[in-house]
This record gives sequence, structure tokens and C-alpha cells, in this order.
Amino acid sequence: MWTCKNLWKKLAPLARSSSTLCRQNARGVVLNNERRLPLVPQAHMSSGTPGSGGDNNLYYLLVGATCVGGGFYAYRTIKGDKERYQERINEIASRPNKVVPEQPITEAPGEQAAETPQEIAHVTEDAPAETPEVTPIVEEVSPEVAAVEQEDPPTTPEPEIAPEPVVEPAPEESVGTPDAGKVVESEPSVEPSPVEVTEEPPAPVVESEPTPVAESLPAETAEPQTTTETESAAEPATVAPAEVPAPTPVEFPSHAPYLLIGGGTASFAAARSIRARDPGARVLIITDEPDLPYMRPPLSKELWFSDDPSVVDTLRFKQWNGKERSIYFQPPSFYVSPQDLEKVENGGVAVLTGKKVVHMDVRGNKVTLSDNTEISYDKCLIATGGVPRNLQVIERAGEEVTKRTTLFRKVEDFKALDKVSRDTKSITIIGGGFLGSELACALGRRSADSDLEVIQMFPEKGNMGKVLPEYLSNWTTAKVKSEGVMVITEALVKAVSFKDGKVEIKLKDGRLVKTDHIVAAVGLEPSVELAKSAGLEVDSDFGGFRVNAELQARSNIWVAGDAACFYDIRLGRRRVEHHDHAVVSGRLAGENMTGANKPYWHQSMFWSDLGPDVGYEAIGIVDSSLPTVGVFAKATAKDTPKAATEKSGTGIRSESETEGTASSPVASSTPEPPPVPERKDNYGKGVIFYLRDKVVVGIILWNVFNRMPVARKIIKDGEEHADLNEVAKLFNIHED
Repeated sequence: MWTCKNLWKKLAPLARSSSTLCRQNARGVVLNNERRLPLVPQAHMSSGTPGSGGDNNLYYLLVGATCVGGGFYAYRTIKGDKERYQERINEIASRPNKVVPEQPITEAPGEQAAETPQEIAHVTEDAPAETPEVTPIVEEVSPEVAAVEQEDPPTTPEPEIAPEPVVEPAPEESVGTPDAGKVVESEPSVEPSPVEVTEEPPAPVVESEPTPVAESLPAETAEPQTTTETESAAEPATVAPAEVPAPTPVEFPSHAPYLLIGGGTASFAAARSIRARDPGARVLIITDEPDLPYMRPPLSKELWFSDDPSVVDTLRFKQWNGKERSIYFQPPSFYVSPQDLEKVENGGVAVLTGKKVVHMDVRGNKVTLSDNTEISYDKCLIATGGVPRNLQVIERAGEEVTKRTTLFRKVEDFKALDKVSRDTKSITIIGGGFLGSELACALGRRSADSDLEVIQMFPEKGNMGKVLPEYLSNWTTAKVKSEGVMVITEALVKAVSFKDGKVEIKLKDGRLVKTDHIVAAVGLEPSVELAKSAGLEVDSDFGGFRVNAELQARSNIWVAGDAACFYDIRLGRRRVEHHDHAVVSGRLAGENMTGANKPYWHQSMFWSDLGPDVGYEAIGIVDSSLPTVGVFAKATAKDTPKAATEKSGTGIRSESETEGTASSPVASSTPEPPPVPERKDNYGKGVIFYLRDKVVVGIILWNVFNRMPVARKIIKDGEEHADLNEVAKLFNIHED
């Protein structure tokens, strides 16, 4: 209808204007030619038939018919909607109420099965300070009260009702109803429960069994194990343990104010930081590993040099300075159990081991575990770290090769490789980076006392060839060989197979290596499986969750450690996979979770030790493809990792380095020696500068320790230096 009318409104003016224009043109022609055209009866714009007088009869007829048709259509549509709405209301009204049928809420095993109205009224009067929550409880119980009233109130319960507590598991079903939970919550002072109502005075009943009722609520408390023991001990005569199935144990709370996903260094640093700023905080750490939070560096360093045969079980080791410690950050007594996290007075840190978070609901603020359990949170930290990469040729090689391959990352990997090194005769390490070189030196040192053959292969020309300049990489390779390792450089693996009880590794240049076991140390892949369900952004270049300057991925979600891709104000967007970064980023994320709102500007360091005599510390971008300038000096007895730990008092050097400052570095007064020729005998200690656009972006301190704050300040300043020999004097490398 409206379409016809609108179309007519648009066309009618055009037709009228055209007619008027024609008349004006005709009049102009007559005046110009001084003669008049024969008059023709004036035509009027009309939708009517010729001779109808231009009354638009046809137009009105069409409009009227359209209005009638439109009104009829609207009437039928509205009427149909009303009918469908009424049908929906009737359907909803006809649904039965979801109330547990015929379960006496006020019953307990061995007690009276049904209550009289006087008893129920007595319980209601005993509540000292009832809240509005009691109202729905009374309403829900009313159907059962009505059922009891229909019977004979003065007499005892009917025989068909009395046996119910014995036949059915009444404790579980009565406690599982929402009525029982509300009664317990509404009376926190004395905690009377409707489960415990008897004909005796209410006070003794309340004191006899409040704990089993409260603790057996799986959705509200966290102590199901205590509930089972108390109930079975309190009522052995009424309910036989064999007849009543035990309730499902609740091993952790359903809500955590601070939820930390991942049990590594970053999570522990965050938990400690949260507790420092919020002493009453309740922190829950969820890890898929069976161990409490521990430090990973000793797994490839000090643990291999221990003389204790039980080191695999104790996981205690002697640091280079001779002090003994455990790889665990804190003993088990430091943590509270997940069951007690919600009720400990001053909060605490709980660790839920052997559980993996498989889904995140960022809108609902909850996570789902691998067993479909849900845990809600107020603030969450993702510190999932990463998983070791594997070579595709190994993955395609089959089961026999796979079970003879170790991807080194966790405690169980260390234990497995330790056993392999004692039971086999040949181990091949694929990878020439930090981890591969450290494991090669460790296993090579062990091979001196056994007939173990240790082989290391990598595609670079020397050990750590992607990090160190070529001359220093070659020196490191010679060092690894001196530990008893057969090093195969420029080795590209083409195929891996299992034949005649040996793993055969075929290289692209035709060389063939036979071994008993393979250790793949070819890098780390950040764990970002939660990005899809959580809707978090993953960096396409570096991997990991993209975070802002405060390590936030969302308003109440933070990311720290290996899985965080952050923006460095000096070096651009980066992702770092080292212990010190995990410590500092975890600590900062914990502070920001408690409202600090601090940006991440720290330049994290990392270190690697090739045994107790050679080690280095690095900061910034250390890439062998960049131009480098090295300044070296002769090493002394104190220029070793062992001496460095003796001075700092800790084997994890970043724990002391990250606390230091470099506000006023003092240069050595010793005159600068002439440039040191690049000979391998002179690489005792030194400083290697990595340059980009003539600005220092990375520094390696080779056997120079406790100078990291100076290096951090140089990179932070971002200045161009004309003579790096002068800058090297700040590290006092020429002092004896």
C-alpha cells in the first residue's frame, strides 16, 4: 500500500511539471510567430478514465483496496502472534517444578523419617537471626509438610515412610538439595541444619553433627573427605558403609580470587608477588605436571654433576659454590592444600597438580579442566610456558624411534634421560643451542667414567652458532669436544629409522649415524592452546600471547613467562624464553594483578654454563648475524661460574642480578691494554657487544659475572658509542 502511494507521490509532480512546461513552450511559440495555435481542450492530470473529469477515481480505488488488504494482513499477523504467545505461556506453566520428590529434607540416618508440623515450627523458632534466605526454604519444604499433615500428625510416622533413610542414601541426597545448603548458610553462628532435627532439644543436635552436613556439600565447601569419615564414624549402626556409596571427593575450590595457569617459574614469582602486596590473598596454581613449582635450569646443569647417586629421587644438588639446595622453590609445607584454600584465615598459595586447563570463558570468568571441572576466578594469569619442538623426520619415523627419543623439558625428562645414560651405550643430541650444548657437556663429563658415547650434531658451523660470533662459537665447540663429545657440525637430518636394534640418523650429505637414543633440543614452542577459546591474540611472528606494556591480554587476564609476547621500548616486540624473564615478568604480572599498573621495561638476562669452569651471561638481542665487537682479557681463577656463585651466594644468578642497579658504574683505573688478537687461548673472559645501526642492542659477558646491571644500563640508554673499548672498561675486565 505504502509503496503505491509513495510511487504516485514521486511520479505525479513530474507529470504535472512536464504538462506545465509543454503549455509554456506552446505559448512562447505563438508569441514569437505572432499567431495563435488552435485551441485544444486543456488536459488535466488524472488517473481516471477519459472524460471522467479528472477526479482520480481510479487512484482512490487502488488506495482503498490496498488499505483494506493491509489491515486484514496486519490483523491476521497480530492474531497469530497472540495465539503462539499464549501457547508458549501455557507450555511453560504446565512444566513440573524441579523439586526433589519425596525426599524428607529434615531426615538423617537413624532418626525419625517424618516430622510433625510442631517440630518444623520449633526449628524455625530456634533460628536466632534468620535472613530472607529462609523464606524459599520454608516454601520448598511446604509440599512435604503438607504430605505429613495429610497423615496423622499426633501419631508416629507411617511404616512405608520410615524405612526410607535406611534403604536410600539419605545423607547424600538430603545434603545435595539446595535447601540444606541455604539453611547452613543462613545460620553461621550455631549452624543448625534441618538434617539434624529430632524430637530431642535442638541444642545438642546442632552440636553433634554440624560438620558432616556442611562439609558434604560439594558445591559450597571443599572438605568431602572429612565429611565421609565423620558420617561413617558417627552413624555406624544406622547406615552400613557397604550400602551407602561414598560421595565424590572435592579436591579443589570452585572459585579462586587469583588463578594462575601453569606451575613454572613465572607462576611462582607471581604468587609470591601477589602475597607480598595482598597478605590475605588466596592464590590457586593449576599445573599439568605432578610436581610443585620448581626451577628448570639445574635440570641441564648442576644435577648432572652431582656425586649423589640418589639425586634423581631427592632432586637436591650442590651448586658451583658447594652449597646444597633443592630444585623446588619451596617445600610442601609452604603451600596450603586446595581443600583448605577457601577457609584458611590468612589465605595462602595452593597448587593443584596433574590438572590441565583446556578451555577459558573470559566472559564468564571461569576455566574448564581436562576432567570437565569448572573453576571461576576474579583475576587470572596465563603462564603456560612452552613445549619442546620435535623434528618432523622423527615424528614420521614410527613408534620405535619415538620411544627412543627424549624431548627435554621437565623433571620426568631428566629422570628418564639419566636412566638412559646408565643403560645405553650411545646418545645423540640434535641441536647446538643452549640446552643441547649444556646436555652435551654434562653427558660428556659422565662418559669419562663409563663407556657411554655422546654425539652432538647441529646445522651450524659451531656450538651456539646462532648466538656467538664465529670465532667464539668455534672456541666453544673445542671446549665441548674436550669434554668427550663427538661433535658433528653442518649436519642436516634427512631421515631417521630404526634398524637392527639401532636408531639410524641419515644426514643430507650422506653421512649415517647409528645410536641408541636421541635427545631433540631444537627449541621451544609457546603453549597457546587457550588462545582460541579465550579469544586472545597470538603474535604471528614470534608466537605467544600478545600483551600490552602491563602484560595484560584482557582487563583481568595477564600473561607472563615464555608464553608472553611483549613490546620492548628499546628493542621492539619480543618473546623471551629464559629463567630471568620468567622471574621478572611473573613478579610484575603479580603486582599488576593487585593494582600496581606498572609497565614492563626490564631487560631480562639469561645465562648458560658449560660446566663449572666456563659460563656466560647475556642480555638484549644476541644474534650472530649482527655486527659484533669483542674485548677480551686473560681469565683468572675467580672468572668462572663456580667463583661467581660463591660470591653471590646463589646458583641461580638471575636472583641476584635482577635486584642490582647500575646508577654509577666505575671504570677501571688500569690502563687499556692493546687489542687482543683473536686466538682461542685468549678467550678467557671478555665482553661482546652486538650492534644495530651502530647502537648496542645486546651484550654477552663471557666469564664476567655480577656486572649485568652495567650491561642493562648501556642497552637502556640506547646511545651510539664511538669507542667500545672505553665502554668495556666499565666491566673491569682488566682487573686481576
